[in-house]
Amino acid sequence: MKQKITVRFGLTAFIAIVATAIGVTLVFYNLFQNRVHSDLRQSAELLMETEVFLDVYESSEDNAVALSHLNAANLRITWIDEDGTVLFDNDFDPHGLPNHLNRPEIQEAFKNGEGESTRRSNTMNMDTFYYALLLENGTVLRVSTQARTLTSIFMTVVPVIIIITILILLACVFIGHYLIRQLMKPIEEMAENLDDINRVSAYKELEPFANKIRSQHENILEAANNRQDFTASVSHELKTPITAISGYAELIETGIVDGEEKVHIAKQIRHNADRLLSLINDIIQLSELDHKELPRKFEQADLYELAKECVEQFRTQADNKSISLVLEGESVLCNVDTSLFCEMMNNLIQNSIRYSDNNGHVWVRIFVQNGHPAFSVEDDGIGIPENQQARVFERFYRVDKSRSRETGGTGLGLAIVKHIADIHNAEISLHSVLGEGTKIQIEF
Repeated sequence: MKQKITVRFGLTAFIAIVATAIGVTLVFYNLFQNRVHSDLRQSAELLMETEVFLDVYESSEDNAVALSHLNAANLRITWIDEDGTVLFDNDFDPHGLPNHLNRPEIQEAFKNGEGESTRRSNTMNMDTFYYALLLENGTVLRVSTQARTLTSIFMTVVPVIIIITILILLACVFIGHYLIRQLMKPIEEMAENLDDINRVSAYKELEPFANKIRSQHENILEAANNRQDFTASVSHELKTPITAISGYAELIETGIVDGEEKVHIAKQIRHNADRLLSLINDIIQLSELDHKELPRKFEQADLYELAKECVEQFRTQADNKSISLVLEGESVLCNVDTSLFCEMMNNLIQNSIRYSDNNGHVWVRIFVQNGHPAFSVEDDGIGIPENQQARVFERFYRVDKSRSRETGGTGLGLAIVKHIADIHNAEISLHSVLGEGTKIQIEF
């Protein structure tokens, strides 16, 4: 970046120098042309008022001889008759000069009383400026002078421009390095002190950028810590059923157990295998939910009909514990990913059944609140202590660890619910009283 800034800084300076040189040359050359035309006009008017021209009204050899005394340095004087014949020229023999009637400045003088023109000699790199003045006797007095062309003048100053350009570019490189170093210093200091939230940026324009970077830095650190904690928790959760399966398999292998004991051990192996499979499935699902860029199939659906299907799936599980599973509410349309909605509903219903005692109750309600589709799952189970309610949506967090493991809970159900709610931009709320039950509500 530093090199790019220096190069662009130098390029800008170079363009500015060249543009300024060309512009100044054009302006001054235009002023020079105007000055030359003005001087020629004054010279012609002064010549016309000389004694020679005041006495001459006819073309003759005597007059030409008299005019020969009017030689002027760097000024060509030509006297032209009405028919374009050259009567006098202080640089050339008038008899050898062609007719001048077709010259633009002569024609303009006959028409308007005076005329001007400029002709360029490419071989000599010179411009010749002409001024013609109509005299009272009908003849024309023309004066002219030569000056260098614009190209010639510009080429003369090119070496000076090159020297100035080199000097300024060297100065730009030096100043650019200094300015860039001063500019980058606060940014580099800010990068080295991202964790210092009290540090104020040297440039107020960088403050939003600095805040954004700090926020992203904190999020990255938090995500890294969460990933580390999650990895440790997964390792621990996977280790328990694998260790149990390995231990039971070793008992069978050594022949220590037989008969009914084998049936009990086989049952425990299957139970731990089911728990392991459930845990792996939940981890995979959480991983998929973490990838927000994955396509989601949102569609208009009736939440009541979806909830009805979910409730029927858990009817047998509820009956086994003599739990009353009731669906209440009305038909409510909402734009949802139906598979994710059912997963969220299933997790909440399963949790309510798992943490409810026999002969308990679970209510699933579909309704509209504040103009928004919503649903809730409520039970009269064991409830959640107030000091733990803020953590129930964390991964692998269990309120009652022993009950959760006995009933096959992985500790990821409510974390999945929270992820799905976030994907739907839905608000999730929890109300629970220890020993009286829990109610979780989702508002879309």
